[in-house]
Amino acid sequence: MTEEATNGRRLDPFEEQPPEWARSRAVDIVRQVVEFEPGIGGRIRRRGTTPPVLRFADRWIVGEVDLRAVEFPHLLEFVRCRFDTPPDLRQAKLAGVEFTGCHLPGLEGRNLYSDNDVRLIGGTRVHGRVDLTDAEISGSLELTGSRLHNPGGYALHADRLKLDGALLASNLEVDGQLRIPGLRTGGNVNLAGAHLHNPDGFAVDGNGLHVGGNLQCSPSAARRFRCTGLLFIPSATIDSDLSLRGAELTPATEDADGPDRFFDPRATLVADRVQVSGNVDLDQGLESSGTLRIVNARIGGSVRLTRATIDLSDGQEPFAEVPGKAPGPYALRALHLDGTEISGGIDARESRIAGLIRVVDVRARGSVVLDGAILSNRNGDVLEGRRFTTGGNLDVRGVTVFGSIVLPEAVIGANVDLRASRFVNPGRYRRDRSRKPSVDLRVAQIGRDLVCARGEREGQSFSTHGEIRIRRTEVGRMTTFQGAEVGSSLSGTAINAFGLITQDLRLDVAVPPRGRVTLRHARCASLNDNDEFWAATGHIELDDFRYDALAAPIELDDDAQIRRRLRLLRTAMGGSYRPGPYDQFATMLRASGNEEHAAEVLIEKQRWRYAALAEGYRVLSPGVRLWSLLQRAVVGYGYKPMRALTCLAVLLFAGTLVFALMPTPTEANTDDNLVWNPFLYTLDHLVPIVDFGHKNKWHFNSTLQWFSASLIACGWILATTVAAGLTRMLRRSS
Repeated sequence: MTEEATNGRRLDPFEEQPPEWARSRAVDIVRQVVEFEPGIGGRIRRRGTTPPVLRFADRWIVGEVDLRAVEFPHLLEFVRCRFDTPPDLRQAKLAGVEFTGCHLPGLEGRNLYSDNDVRLIGGTRVHGRVDLTDAEISGSLELTGSRLHNPGGYALHADRLKLDGALLASNLEVDGQLRIPGLRTGGNVNLAGAHLHNPDGFAVDGNGLHVGGNLQCSPSAARRFRCTGLLFIPSATIDSDLSLRGAELTPATEDADGPDRFFDPRATLVADRVQVSGNVDLDQGLESSGTLRIVNARIGGSVRLTRATIDLSDGQEPFAEVPGKAPGPYALRALHLDGTEISGGIDARESRIAGLIRVVDVRARGSVVLDGAILSNRNGDVLEGRRFTTGGNLDVRGVTVFGSIVLPEAVIGANVDLRASRFVNPGRYRRDRSRKPSVDLRVAQIGRDLVCARGEREGQSFSTHGEIRIRRTEVGRMTTFQGAEVGSSLSGTAINAFGLITQDLRLDVAVPPRGRVTLRHARCASLNDNDEFWAATGHIELDDFRYDALAAPIELDDDAQIRRRLRLLRTAMGGSYRPGPYDQFATMLRASGNEEHAAEVLIEKQRWRYAALAEGYRVLSPGVRLWSLLQRAVVGYGYKPMRALTCLAVLLFAGTLVFALMPTPTEANTDDNLVWNPFLYTLDHLVPIVDFGHKNKWHFNSTLQWFSASLIACGWILATTVAAGLTRMLRRSS
């Protein structure tokens, strides 16, 4: 019976009980194929440029279409046919086969060879397994718009399938596993708009597949790509792009168990060791409620996560600051990229990620951009990247971070830009539950700038609730906290810059740091600060902090600025005495030619030194304080030698006046022939070592002996001070 013989009647192959007029025996179909003689239900359709086509339409085929090991040099086509037994095409060699709008209980095609395409299209439904294991298709495998239904089993079993063309499966619907390990294609694998559903395990098992073009799991013109279950493609090789753009990914309902803590039990994508020549697109509205795992991979382009959402909170994450208790920390990773090498960059602008982003030992040649993102893992780490390396910038501008960014030993080729970002709910250490830093960049190397500053527009502040740890970090150019709001009651430290090395250090914060600031052993060429910084609530550790110059130099006649800075320095140290900060301040002033102000700083240092000594020697405290007062007033602790000369001149005048008003003294030594001279007699008492002969020539019997002795003592003290001061001036040292 031909199609014309059915009087134009069409079979609905999806009816449970097809009409009797459509019944055809499978043996008749097989005979027509073997003998290539059209009979009931079949006809030959010839095309000018293609082999003849043996076409069967609107047939209910009863029995098994057994074409096993058959060689058929022409195309075989079934249109709107219903099979009650899976066709058997094992070891068959066909010119091509097509099922359009058909219903099949399965398809046996192991070791099938086809010179052209194998197509299940036009809404074809398969309730069972399509087995194409070890098949070779010189054309493409097309599953566009089809439905494969085999819950809990293999919907498509295509281990080691070889395709010279592409796997075209846009808008495919699969209930069961799409098993394609070892697949080899010369073109794309197109799953655009496909809906894959296997909540009990792998939705796609593509271990070791090789795609000659793109692997596209992106939206079609009609709908987005959805996958429930694990998308498993480890060790895959993709010669162009891997695209999950706009996809909706849901993990399996039961977590997989793993033997080690680096296993991701609730993953939606596992792509360990993949090699992608192009980009990995996980952007433009991608939604995943499980881990995206791409570990030890090699990516020739960039990883794109723009406007993606990875949410491990089962929808509980508000991605905003809320009153009361909010969800987190999450036990699982959201994005796992350990050991991956990326020839381009990572672009995650405006993404929403709830869970840990792990990038340990990741190397990206381009920039990493997180601008405008919201990263949430409250009381845990939101970004962990020990030994993370990027050849460009690490841009985290305008980002809200609920958790900690931990990047110790990172190597950043250009800038780390945290401008206008907000860091709240830092993580906790497991051992003692103390707070982690909000930003941990210890022992990092940054090629250009570290920017922890407010944004350019009004209201764009930079703030952290935890510590900024840049301990032993090397910054090639500038480290800036301009307009920053750092620290809180959650942590005792606001900024830990122990051993920081940078050229320019800007500490002109918006409000006093709420916590301790550590600048011990830090080095910078230029220091730019303000009063708010020096008023840190936890004070500032300044031991061995060295800076070559101030961004706003102190003029030679600006005594008020010196007094202000000395007051700020005292406030920063909490009233305790530390000599190093004063020495550094004086060294910087002296290097800029400001000797007078340097002396004022060192005098202040000695003042607080004696104050500290007085507190230590409680019994001798009055004497120490008196001695300090005398030194400060008379000789400026030796840093004002001209004061000693003035005192010597005053004592010389006073002594001369006193001795001139007294009667002529008794001559004690008659050997010297000298005339009484009150001036020379006084000078001989005041100047040590040098002897003018008058001191031993004359003798007073009255109380002037005590006065003479006082002159000798004062002379020794003042002369020694003058000598020390002059020596220090000549050596240009403190």
